Amino acid sequence: MWATQEIVDNRGNTVIAVDEDNPITVRAAFIPQRSGKAEVPGQQQINVTRMIVDAHVEGVTLWSRVHWQGRMWDVVTPPAYHHGDRRTRHWSIDIRERP
Repeated sequence: MWATQEIVDNRGNTVIAVDEDNPITVRAAFIPQRSGKAEVPGQQQINVTRMIVDAHVEGVTLWSRVHWQGRMWDVVTPPAYHHGDRRTRHWSIDIRERP
C-alpha cells in the first residue's frame, strides 16, 4: 500500500501524489463488494473489494494505491474509521482494480 504526500510540482503548485518511495506493508482482510465483467467490446471490467486494516495505518486517502494479488488497485471511497475497543478499531477502504 502507498500513502499520499503533498509535493510541489514544476509550476510551484502543491499537489497530492502517491509516495512511491515509501510503501507500507499491512495485514488486511479483503471482502468482495461488487464486480462486472466486460461482455461487449469497449466495456470495462469492474472489481471492487473492501479492505479492512489496522487503525494505526496513516496517510491513506483517495489518492492512495494498493498492490494486492499481483495487481494494482485504487482507493475509490474515503477510508472509513470504525472506532470500537482496542481490538476492533479499524479502517475500511474500498478499492477498485485498475484496468
